[in-house]
Order: sequence, then structure tokens, then C-alpha cells
Amino acid sequence: MDNKKIKALISLLDDEDTEVLLHVEKEILALGEGIIPFLENEWENNFNPIVQKRIEELIHTVHYDLLKVRLAAWKDGGGKDLLEGMWIIATYQYPDLEMGKLKSELDQIYFEAWTNMKNEIHPFDQVKILNNVIFSQYRFSANTKNFHSPSNSMINIVLESKKGNPITLCVIYLLIAQKLNMPVYGVNLPNLFILTYKSESVQFYINAFNKGLIFSKADIDNYLSHLNINPLDIFYQPCSNLDIVRRMLRNLSVSFEKLGDAVKVEEIKQLLDSISDGREIID
Repeated sequence: MDNKKIKALISLLDDEDTEVLLHVEKEILALGEGIIPFLENEWENNFNPIVQKRIEELIHTVHYDLLKVRLAAWKDGGGKDLLEGMWIIATYQYPDLEMGKLKSELDQIYFEAWTNMKNEIHPFDQVKILNNVIFSQYRFSANTKNFHSPSNSMINIVLESKKGNPITLCVIYLLIAQKLNMPVYGVNLPNLFILTYKSESVQFYINAFNKGLIFSKADIDNYLSHLNINPLDIFYQPCSNLDIVRRMLRNLSVSFEKLGDAVKVEEIKQLLDSISDGREIID
């Protein structure tokens, strides 16, 4: 479709006939991601608030549809790249975010940790070195003041603000740890996402929400007992990248629910349903 026809379509967004409007919106959305620059330009030059709002909604719908396609492709590809999954989630709020930017920021932290690592040291000491880099040098910490803010589920904002929720802090930690060839993985513990260091000879746990606190299986036993929850195997063993992304989406849904944003709650629910396997997981 040429520019004149596109412009003509956009000009009809102020039509009061619902049937005409629905047809125009369908035609515009069918053009896909390429229509966004035209919509943005029209938004800047149009002073009709009704038309501007409709353009904003169309742009969001195009971005959202693209996100769904990316998320489905990521899942179908095995969810191998956790950073990619986190980037896809972040594009819900920040559609122009580039994954290269996230990689660059994580690489800086990795390089600092790598220069401090020593060969053949005990796993506890490896963790202590990484803790020092992440929590002392870079000053990452728990966002207890705004725990339920949607920004806590956006890895780009957590990398920038250095404050996040348990799962985002854990993701940043394990991405760096795994790049250092440390066997660190996520663990789906009820009410708290944690990490485990698991090799053939040793396994222990790390709480990134508490500055990398190291603890044991017995501590998890006590934690579950206190919550009156049966100790299932998934509360002790590594979870998949797909599990992490699902939990992140559930957290995001709760955040929007607490803000009273029913539209975004429903959109996140649709994303979650699209990658769900029907398993019930306690959060």
C-alpha cells in the first residue's frame, strides 16, 4: 500500500461510524509493524485528541501482536536464551528496547566479575566474589519500597535503577554466573524466587533478594514448614527458562492488578496462557 492510501486510511480514524472505524483499524493493523512510523508521524501532527488516542491504541496493538509472535517463537525454539525471554517481556512496556543494550550492560558486570575470579576456588568463594561485584560494587538491591511496581519485572529498568524484585535480581545474577561457567540456576520456591548452585559434588542455595545470602536445603525445609506447604521436588531443583518467564509474567499481572489496570492484566494473562503448559505452580 502506498503512502497516499495509508494517509487516507489514517485520516478516517476520526469517523464516527463504528463500522467504518472498525474496518479502517483492521486495514491499518493488517499492515503490521511497518505502519508504526506513519502512525507516529500522524500522531505528532494531529491535534484531535480522539484521533491521537486511537493512534496510540493502534500502535500498542501492533507492538503487542509482535510481542506475541516473538514470545511464541521463543517458546517453540525451546526458550534457550533467557535474556531474550526477558527482553521480550520488557518490550511490553518499552517496545523500542534493543536486546543489544541489555547484553552490553550485562557484559560490563560480567567482565568485572571475571577479572576478580580465581581458578579452582571453592563454590562458596565464587559466590562471594560475584556477590561483592553485584551487590557491593554495582549496588543492586531489593526494591522493598515499591515491591509491586511493574518496573521490577522489566530487566532494562532493573539494570538502570539497580533495584528489583526477587526474580529479576535472580535472572541478572544467574545470567552473569552462567557466563562465568558457574552452575547456577533458578528455583521456583513459593512466594520467593531463589537460585541454586548445583554441580555433581555440591548443591546449595542463593537468595539474590537478600544480597546473595547462601543457605541450605534444611533452610528451605524450615521455610516450607513455616508456610505449611508440602516440600515438593520443584522447590529444591533447577527450573527451566520457560518457568522463569512464566513466573515473571505472573508477577507482572499481579503488579497491574494492584494498579487497577484491568486491560493490561488481561493482556498479560493472554501472554501467559499462550506459553502455559497447564501446570499449577504456587507463587
